[in-house]
Amino acid sequence: MAHPASSQPVPLIDLAAQYAPIADEVMETVTEVFSSQNFVLGDEVSALEDEIATYVDARYAIGCASGTDALILALMALDIGPGDEVITSPFTFFATASSIHRVGAKPVFVDIKPETFNLDPEKVEAAITENTKAIMPVHIFGQCAEMDPLWRIAVKHGLQIVEDAAQAIGAKYRGRCAGVLGTIGCFSFFPTKNLGGAGDGGMITTDDKDLAKRMMRLRVHGDVGGYEHIEVGLNSRLDALQAAVLRIKLRHLEGWSTGRRTNSEKYRELFDQYGLDGYLERPEIYADRKHVFNQYTVRVPNGHRDGVVQYLRDRQVGCGVYYPKPLHLQTCFEYLGYQAGDLPEAEKACLEVMSLPIFAELTDSQLETVAQTLCDAAAEVINGGQEFRKAA
Repeated sequence: MAHPASSQPVPLIDLAAQYAPIADEVMETVTEVFSSQNFVLGDEVSALEDEIATYVDARYAIGCASGTDALILALMALDIGPGDEVITSPFTFFATASSIHRVGAKPVFVDIKPETFNLDPEKVEAAITENTKAIMPVHIFGQCAEMDPLWRIAVKHGLQIVEDAAQAIGAKYRGRCAGVLGTIGCFSFFPTKNLGGAGDGGMITTDDKDLAKRMMRLRVHGDVGGYEHIEVGLNSRLDALQAAVLRIKLRHLEGWSTGRRTNSEKYRELFDQYGLDGYLERPEIYADRKHVFNQYTVRVPNGHRDGVVQYLRDRQVGCGVYYPKPLHLQTCFEYLGYQAGDLPEAEKACLEVMSLPIFAELTDSQLETVAQTLCDAAAEVINGGQEFRKAA
């Protein structure tokens, strides 16, 4: 039996709800930047770099124009280019692999662990060749990849690790922050990230002084000062306006992350209450990791995902599919020679995953609406229209 429809939609993401309590503070600092007329790099960016470095416990942080550029700059600083290979995940946002391609290297895709959607360390070593230069794990959805075995493999074979931490600022693995679990860490400040700007922006973290100096140079066309260019870099400078906004939001990040984790616990309780575990698979959360839930991603098995997604959307309950097609099967990577079936866990995930609202400002009523609508979807879409029996 269907539950009464909610009179209020539940968005997948609600940036306005996050912004409202800090609006005055944001506008004040934006006005100060306009008054200074210093819009590119400068004191605001330097201050943000220091604050991010402190937050993740890195020695150095370098602001840049986007999370994609962060990955590209990291690979450039490591001298990875034509003829080189970088092992990474096929289940991630496109920028992960495009950054490897952009520097002229070859993405080598390795399958994921079904429980976490992260790179499977057991499959990484078999993919290493004499051309492999780095491993690029992705801390997908805000939970860190299994870094200890990846580090052992990297050390054994003399490889670098570039963390794609775009979705994982504030996440931890065995007490250490994402961004300091590899040679270089890369973050995105796209507006929908847990720490999102008012546009694009990125940050790179490292403990290596020489790499930090080089990435600072590469982000300004390889300029060492006085229009003296010792190598060809990028134009990838972080705007002062973005840095000013991000500095304010950084002060709230831990509270927002706590809110997301609290909502994940509420989903656990609601899934138990409604008996949904037989129909949806909740995300696996590991005790040795701090999950920050950039996305709350469930699985809908047995070919029912698209029907459930449409059911929710028809009832104005936000949901998303991250990601509907694995990178090794993207048209632009056909030259790599992968075929359907080569990476079965990633391919299966793309058919089953569905992300639900998880932002910190969700109300209990909204969470209840999501659970009720999922319950109705289980009855109508998964259970063939038969009445769905709620758990006792």
